[in-house]
Amino acid sequence: MVAAIEPFHAIAISRMAHELAAKGRSIIHMEFGQPSTGAPAAAIARAHEVLNSDAMGYWESIPLKDRIARHYAEAYGVRVAREQIILTCGASPALVLALTSLFEPGDRLAFARPGYVAYRNTAKALYLDAQEIECGPDERFQLSAAAIAALVPAPAGIIVASPANPTGTIIARDELAAIVDVCRRRGIRIVSDEIYHGLSYAEPAASVLEWDSEAVVINSFSKYFSMAGWRLGWIVAPAGLVDTVRARMGSLFLTPPSLAQHAGLAAFDCTDELAGHVETYARNRAIMLRALPAMGLREIAPPDGAFYVYANVAHLTGDSMAFCKQLLADTGVAAAPGIDFDPVDGGKFIRFSFAVSTPLVEEAIERMAPWFAARTEAMMAG
Repeated sequence: MVAAIEPFHAIAISRMAHELAAKGRSIIHMEFGQPSTGAPAAAIARAHEVLNSDAMGYWESIPLKDRIARHYAEAYGVRVAREQIILTCGASPALVLALTSLFEPGDRLAFARPGYVAYRNTAKALYLDAQEIECGPDERFQLSAAAIAALVPAPAGIIVASPANPTGTIIARDELAAIVDVCRRRGIRIVSDEIYHGLSYAEPAASVLEWDSEAVVINSFSKYFSMAGWRLGWIVAPAGLVDTVRARMGSLFLTPPSLAQHAGLAAFDCTDELAGHVETYARNRAIMLRALPAMGLREIAPPDGAFYVYANVAHLTGDSMAFCKQLLADTGVAAAPGIDFDPVDGGKFIRFSFAVSTPLVEEAIERMAPWFAARTEAMMAG
């Protein structure tokens, strides 16, 4: 298995940021899509209880699966059987399980460009034919039913993500229903990455399961539940695919961490604390949307959800990696280069994560404003 896989360039930015921090520099980490808050207090308390009383081992929590099934009924009005839920070691293994369970090497898999770096790289690693569909401002950076209908030949599958990474855009309910309809008519399987559900700033995101019981859904405790380091996620598989997914999970990954499963069950009921996190992200989002246009970053993807701002910097650079390195070196603010998400046009974009504290967002703006002003002035003078 020697497929050429591009690195995740934000990791290199983060490595540089930590090296600068080790030298005493003050660093604001906006390069990764991870909450700066920890797991909810009740989840941590439950983990301490379990550490003191349970030797743990390979285990799949039935109560957690029941709670996830209840969540789909309450949040989306969708009935999901416990058996359809396979617990995973985060969303990344869930993506591997979904793709290997649905497709064969050589099958074509379509998804939006820009999109999460792991879609492209995981598809390549599994010898799928990754077909990236250009989705710009006119499409709100998202796949559409029309774009899928125009694909000739029809791909074996698509990945949809709503809210999306890196843009935060949400697919409207009627458009998602239309996507499902096109895929059903053309025999296209749907993998829906719903990892940012719960993080919306207007209408909540819809689940593809509201229209398609044969879709495969991926989710995780990393984002909304603020438990990235606990490595816990899940798949909702259609009944006919459950045995296939389960066999791959057992052979490739065994089970998720037992401690994380205990904590995850407790986290589901920490609604007030989690709502507070969303309020913080909403406040940070508002600050960013006010400040960035004043810094010259006026072309921004609509951040309907998640905790990202994907900004066009084409007036300042065509090399987003070098740009992010210089931004970090000069200001101590770490951002992700757009080339992670778009190998064609990503040199003209950068992504900020606003999942940090509000004071850090304000400090980042204070540091970046004069830096961007100087860059803009230099470009105009040149």
